[in-house]
Amino acid sequence: MHVLGIDAGGTKTVCLLADERGNILSEGRGGGANLHTSGELDVEKVLHEVMETAIGDRDITPAAVCLGIAGVDRDDEARTVRAIMRRIGYKSRIVVVNDALVALVAGAGNAPGIVIIAGTGSIVYGRNARFEAARAGGWGHIIGDEGSGYWIGREALAAIVRAADGRGPDTRLTEDVLAHFNIDDTSRLPRIVYDRELPRMSVAALGPIVQQASDLGDAVASGILERAADELVLAARSVATRLEMRGDEFAFVLAGGVFRVVPWLGYEVTRRLVEVAPRSHVRLLEQEPASGAVGLALAEARGTLTLPKYK
Repeated sequence: MHVLGIDAGGTKTVCLLADERGNILSEGRGGGANLHTSGELDVEKVLHEVMETAIGDRDITPAAVCLGIAGVDRDDEARTVRAIMRRIGYKSRIVVVNDALVALVAGAGNAPGIVIIAGTGSIVYGRNARFEAARAGGWGHIIGDEGSGYWIGREALAAIVRAADGRGPDTRLTEDVLAHFNIDDTSRLPRIVYDRELPRMSVAALGPIVQQASDLGDAVASGILERAADELVLAARSVATRLEMRGDEFAFVLAGGVFRVVPWLGYEVTRRLVEVAPRSHVRLLEQEPASGAVGLALAEARGTLTLPKYK
């Protein structure tokens, strides 16, 4: 028996092929697969490519496929993604879940826990001992994604243009970001931010620059990171409260590239989470989130899968 576990994020998509024991045999990697920013056809293309790459020339049909992708716990998007998976055509049992759930399973297994994802976007998702779920965030880069890589980069750009207008304090972010984009004048920023093929990616890549400026004492950069921590912890508090977990012992799992490229944020969020749930502990997700999708696919293939229900 073989299964496929897929984690489709805003930046990259990873597909793992595993045997019946959960041993990873191969992988396929591709670009981001987000319905809002990539479109349905691009998502289908990415998913098909990573699945084909993972299987390679093996003559197998997966017993089950689990796909974790943002937004599928909303009915309209769930229908769209399921239609995509049917078109790809594997005669397998298909499980489509929120990408936050596969990250939580990767970090906490079947135990209760809360995952805080800060990548290109952001979301907090939790599951308690009664298999009740709750989420906060995950509303996309226009109306949400606070504390994400994109949000941090957007706040930095906003601070730079405010400084240029005299509406805000001077910041070394101006010099550093202009150098990053290889331009010499703030007036050229809009052309780069709005005209690039992947504008969200270019903005989300600014996190390390904000961290560096903060380390050098820039108050504007430090304020951006403080607000990012505020937002992520606020979302975690909301989920823990709704799931009645604040007095419980469980793991907070930190996932997403921002915690690696902006390490201060991981340290600060970890420090503050003790106040949210004193008996909790915090761990950084080290393995691929797609490994959580493998675990869910194996459970589906064995007929033992139970998915949490939103409270």
